[in-house]
Amino acid sequence: QVQLMESGGGSVEAGGSLRLSCSASGVISSNNCKAWFRQAPGKEREAVGTIDYSGTAVYADSVKGRFTITKDYDKNTHYLQMESLKPEDTAMYYCAASGSWSCQLRDGIFNYWGQGTQVTVSS
Repeated sequence: QVQLMESGGGSVEAGGSLRLSCSASGVISSNNCKAWFRQAPGKEREAVGTIDYSGTAVYADSVKGRFTITKDYDKNTHYLQMESLKPEDTAMYYCAASGSWSCQLRDGIFNYWGQGTQVTVSS
């Protein structure tokens, strides 16, 4: 059974930074595609970005240049570093993992999900 455990959410003022972590346990490779999604109240879940087996990350336009996804292969953990946060970044953030190495910026390919961690950015 695969479990994803998130940590690092919280409240911050606009312009601030936060770092989220997502640790995977169970039978899942560090090379599998990993991702971050978010969902704001009253809105649909949207992709933030993905990171593939080589460590190459792809981002949604809304976070490009501000957010960075990295991974630690040994710990089977991936991270979301968020800089220059805006009030519109306020959402529940979810990490996700695919059952394969193939990466796409859509939620349909992800088999495993974290429980979510709240990020609140005040103006």
